[in-house]
Amino acid sequence: MSKSIFREYAESLVIAVVLALFVRTWVFQAFKIPTGSMEPNLLVGDHLIVNKMIFSPAVTTLERWMLPRREIRRGDIVVFKYPDEPERDFIKRVIGLPGDRLELRRKTMYINGSPLAESYVYLAEPPSDSAGVTDDRREFFGPVTVPPAQYFMMGDNRDNSEDSRYWGFLPADHIKGRAMFIYFSYEEGGAMADVFRDVRWERLLDIVN
Repeated sequence: MSKSIFREYAESLVIAVVLALFVRTWVFQAFKIPTGSMEPNLLVGDHLIVNKMIFSPAVTTLERWMLPRREIRRGDIVVFKYPDEPERDFIKRVIGLPGDRLELRRKTMYINGSPLAESYVYLAEPPSDSAGVTDDRREFFGPVTVPPAQYFMMGDNRDNSEDSRYWGFLPADHIKGRAMFIYFSYEEGGAMADVFRDVRWERLLDIVN
């Protein structure tokens, strides 16, 4: 009898571990915001859940019917492998889609000749008064055309973001998933005694957009 109970517990534990590994590998991933490049929309210490299945290809008709997959859209906030160091994960916003012609003029992004409305952008400094083009990529960049199967990524905190202006286009196969919501947020740097005070309770379960 005891062997049977032990076997049931062992089987349940193995199944739970396999399911956890499946979810971790294929479905969802936890991600912690390490820098201020997405401020003020995402803060250092925000912990996110990332949907890893939404952009994955559907092999069968049943998969397409059952699972909420879609194409990558402009404005999506995604976690991806940093092209220069694939072992590192970055998080940025999709600005340029394949085939788009992009140009940054005095901190305003133009897509195919039209200014892009970006209510999410934060500028630490206003655009300069200079009418001339400078080599400051925070002010001017491009024009460039996004190649097939690649994307142009930018941080919301435009004056403090290491993004496609500096390291180039992002290959589609480097994208891991779309940020969904904040499940925990903690203002780092406080003492352990301040653990409850430093939790940003108002940010918990906020949808990322």
